[in-house]
Amino acid sequence: AVVSTVAMALTDVLEWWLVFRFVAGVSSSGGLLLASGLILNWLLRHQYRSELGIHFAGVGGGIFVAGLLVELFLALNLSWQAQWWAFGIFAALASVLAWCWMPKPESAESLATGVKLQDRPPSNVYFWVLFAAYFCAGYGYVITATFIVDIVEQQPSLQGLGPWVFVVLGCAAMPAVVVWDLIARRVGDVNALLLIYLIQVPGILLPAFTDQLLWVLISALLFGGTFIGAVSLVLTMAGRFYPTKPAKLMGKMTLAYGAAQVVAPALTGVLAQHFGNYHLGLYLAAGFVVLGALLVAMLKRVPQYA
Repeated sequence: AVVSTVAMALTDVLEWWLVFRFVAGVSSSGGLLLASGLILNWLLRHQYRSELGIHFAGVGGGIFVAGLLVELFLALNLSWQAQWWAFGIFAALASVLAWCWMPKPESAESLATGVKLQDRPPSNVYFWVLFAAYFCAGYGYVITATFIVDIVEQQPSLQGLGPWVFVVLGCAAMPAVVVWDLIARRVGDVNALLLIYLIQVPGILLPAFTDQLLWVLISALLFGGTFIGAVSLVLTMAGRFYPTKPAKLMGKMTLAYGAAQVVAPALTGVLAQHFGNYHLGLYLAAGFVVLGALLVAMLKRVPQYA
């Protein structure tokens, strides 16, 4: 992930950029999955709560810091190459901390107390409903995350504020994932996930209806406060089915999320080019999240275990 980031500074050939971005996507998502599996496994083995909110707060933190760095680089008049180098150096420093602090894999089936970890696979119906719901979450996430800066910059009254809206989005994501863990303790994972989907819908739609800064910031807060909460809860739910190897089902779930991240931006880009704005793309994203909410509600009525 670090090398593919630095490599962006070495060329301006589009084909190479596509290769580097593909490598960055595979490696960063792989790192997130492996880290999530290792951490959830460690929590379960040491009999802590099996919650990943604090872990996923790092994603919001990354968005927040990246947005601030962009503004700093612009203020310093750094070239685009220098900006990629700077991001690569920052990523390298962060990766050293991640490597040093990451818990080591453990394969023993029993805890130190003698309690045995036991996998309980989900039923096929439960898996596929959750898989489809997570695809919808990925579709809803990627449109705002990819295009929010451009959506804001297209508004004459908001030009220059796009990166700051991105910073607000990341700032909202950091504490929100911990809050969603607390909510899930009270109402259950499925109910918390359903609430996340419902709150995210207006967060996605607001930029299609207004160009007022206040509402755009509210949109960023609603979206930032929900998207990573969905990722955290779904991957935690998936990991709990396989406590001896949590990443097993996490990887399958990420296939759904990743597939949406490929399809949705391509379709939205075509629509935006044709219509001259992102409105239809946002409506589609919100529609997928509504569909995802219906699928999450279905999880209450299908058998959870095989």
